[in-house]
Amino acid sequence: MGSKVTRLIRNFNLENRAHREISKAKPRAAPRHLTEGGITHDHHDATSTTEDVHRRNDPLLSMLKDVYVESKDPVPPGDAVVQTLEQETQRRQLKFSLPGDPYGFCDVSDVPKGKLSLVEAMTALNNHKNLPETWTVEKLAQEYSLDPKDAKALTDFFFPFNVKVISKKPEETKQIKED
Repeated sequence: MGSKVTRLIRNFNLENRAHREISKAKPRAAPRHLTEGGITHDHHDATSTTEDVHRRNDPLLSMLKDVYVESKDPVPPGDAVVQTLEQETQRRQLKFSLPGDPYGFCDVSDVPKGKLSLVEAMTALNNHKNLPETWTVEKLAQEYSLDPKDAKALTDFFFPFNVKVISKKPEETKQIKED
């Protein structure tokens, strides 16, 4: 009901209002900015500009002689790829692994430096949770070849599971019997 009313009000006298807007005088465009030589450019101005560019400027040359630039050759793209591959191939042996083959993780024997396997991450987090004085962030970073800021983020934002075992009901509890 409300949409019909608003549509009627919005469309009331629509054609007349449109003709009134179209017939209004259009705003004038802003005037163009005049250049130094006026609107037209002479060929003479272009040649004087090129002469100014090619003329020797002794004060600028003396300031340029004071500048010292040190440059190094860039590493060719092929060498950069080889270096990154060598860094990725630096691997370390696993500290902990699961016995047997329950989840398919046992076929992994080493991981890249700066990375953790799932079992190692859980072990490291559990060690840090149980003994934070012994397993500090620095020790975790050293033990697992991690970047210190990654080890700090690991201990700040990830937590091992808390397992709570609920004991069975004691048999002493009384239950209401239905009659």
